[in-house]
Amino acid sequence: MPRSTPPDHVLARRRRIGDQIRAARLEQSLTQEAVALRAGIDRASYVRIEQGHASPLLDSLILIADAIGLPLAHLVRE
Repeated sequence: MPRSTPPDHVLARRRRIGDQIRAARLEQSLTQEAVALRAGIDRASYVRIEQGHASPLLDSLILIADAIGLPLAHLVRE
């Protein structure tokens, strides 16, 4: 069974979280490749998360927060 597209408000929140991840990465002067490598995530998947095109598992978000050096809450705050 194909997955349905999430509602617009969910997609918008996913993009905002991606923007927060990107901003946190840039604040730490890290490249996408560096964060992906530190987090143990392939770079293409990381880029999709940062762009808001992917819905990452909680474990992936924790790994990304650790790789950037910030609390998880900093990346997903609203």
